[in-house]
Amino acid sequence: MIADVSVVVVTYSPGASLETFLDSLESASAEKVEVVVADNGSPDGSVERAEARGSFSVVETGRNLGYGGAANLGVAATSGQFVVVANPDLVWKPGSLDELVAAAHRWPRAGAVGPLILTPSGEVYPSARALPSLGRGIGHALFGWWWPSNPWTVAYRHERGAPTEGPTGWLSGSCILLRRAAFDDVRGFDPGYFMYFEDVDLGDRLGRAGWQSVYAPAAVVEHAGGHATERERSRMAVEHHRSAWRYLSRHYSGARWLPVRVVLRAGLWARSLLASRSQRVADGAAPQRRATPGG
Repeated sequence: MIADVSVVVVTYSPGASLETFLDSLESASAEKVEVVVADNGSPDGSVERAEARGSFSVVETGRNLGYGGAANLGVAATSGQFVVVANPDLVWKPGSLDELVAAAHRWPRAGAVGPLILTPSGEVYPSARALPSLGRGIGHALFGWWWPSNPWTVAYRHERGAPTEGPTGWLSGSCILLRRAAFDDVRGFDPGYFMYFEDVDLGDRLGRAGWQSVYAPAAVVEHAGGHATERERSRMAVEHHRSAWRYLSRHYSGARWLPVRVVLRAGLWARSLLASRSQRVADGAAPQRRATPGG
């Protein structure tokens, strides 16, 4: 029997995607699931329209706190032993939530468990990745957008072979099941990340605290992506690189890493400028074709 589980969906003007999310969630588990919508002040009325269903509660953040900050408030309002944090532009495949919880039971030190995420075109999105390092990070940033099969990107995104269940560095925050004890242990997401890298940082801190991030590709969801970023592409390109700087500058702190930080700061600024002007650069490396489990 599935353990008690809650789902927190973070919204900012999600449009019709929220109701699609809720519809698909009904077949994702055989058990009743607590649903909390953490809303960042959506002005489009979509949350109010979906609320007529009476199938979830709403936590109003009061302003747009970003993804991690809103997720923390949503998780605080739940009662489940496991809590899923997800984007609203997500479609659950039948039984996928039960699969995530089953994987969490197979891995008792799993602080986070992530599903296989499909793009709308059916490609496997690289949602389970290694933690960033200088070599992989620089190679991925420089070459990923025009040479997606380069060795640094492939190594960073674990794109060799078919997806298999097991530990990884970090999991995409677009859909992630969290063991509540582990999430509380590391004090949740760092709200200093408005968007991007909050999931990388969480995976890093979970690992440092002795928890695992486990990829469970038997659980499958589809993610449209960019429901809140399409409207502000230039701003989001800047935000992505700002978050990258926050993460990397903390990992390479102190006087001896000053030259590295100077180079990183200049490189991220230049790439941010380029990404704000070029959609190809902003989109980054396209996912490599990979077979799905059993496919």
